[in-house]
Amino acid sequence: MTGSDPKADLHRYLQVARAAMLWKLDGLSEYDSRRPLTPTGTNLLGLVKHLASVELGYFGETFGRPSDEPLPWFEDDAEPDADLWATAAESREQIIDLYHRAWAHSDATVEALALDAPGRVPHWPAPRNEVTLHQILVHMIAETHRHAGHADIVRELIDGAAGLRKDNDNMAPGDQERWRNHRDRLERVAQEAGRSAAVLPS
Repeated sequence: MTGSDPKADLHRYLQVARAAMLWKLDGLSEYDSRRPLTPTGTNLLGLVKHLASVELGYFGETFGRPSDEPLPWFEDDAEPDADLWATAAESREQIIDLYHRAWAHSDATVEALALDAPGRVPHWPAPRNEVTLHQILVHMIAETHRHAGHADIVRELIDGAAGLRKDNDNMAPGDQERWRNHRDRLERVAQEAGRSAAVLPS
């Protein structure tokens, strides 16, 4: 059995999720990359913008290592959720470049500090705001994978593309007809279950 490097393991899981986020933008136009596809406006480029921004904070200010990146959408006078969508003046390439710069800044913090290095998250309430690098790595892994799940659904709604990552989609084999039949079957099952529930005595 080989040994394990906990910091390297954590960083690998974070990087897998980062790469998945950007893969979901592959081949999309400026329009499709920012289309709001839920009632609350969830969109792919906004998710990437958000993740870039919070990485810069969690691996930056938290450990006294702020970046030089201007983040006007986090200013006190910014509108709510300004980090969750890209303006027409913010190109897809600009947001992706910001995410890559955030990775570099975060990775430098991870490289420089021990897992038990202390930090403080300014916007978390005390005493929960006193953290370690280990906690922040776990937090960002969870947050990035959560948003990667959002991105999976949004991308499938845009053009039907689905899967875990470019080199391993982790999907059952089948063409569009197989998936259409599968979805239709699930719809029939849902309707049947709904009818059965409606006739059950209360």
